[in-house]
Amino acid sequence: MLEAPDAQGQERLGRLWRVICHDDPHTTMDFVVDVLMKVFRQPAPRAFELMLRVHHSGSALIGAWPESVARRKVAKAQASARSDGFPLTFSIEEDE
Repeated sequence: MLEAPDAQGQERLGRLWRVICHDDPHTTMDFVVDVLMKVFRQPAPRAFELMLRVHHSGSALIGAWPESVARRKVAKAQASARSDGFPLTFSIEEDE
């Protein structure tokens, strides 16, 4: 589960942005797990759990980071997907 930063930590980091992974009918489950592990640094069991959530629900929250980090991770994940011929997509939204 994501831990909410304390008030002082929130001030230091700025507002967090949520990264959401979206399901598609072409990207393999193994590729999604691999991206979640390599780009988003999720441990294998958590990456597998998130991949299943994306597959069954259509999308899943992957994590929350400062905006520049979230955008960099999304760009890296999507570039990796495109280079392997997959349409895997992520979005970011401001955390409330």
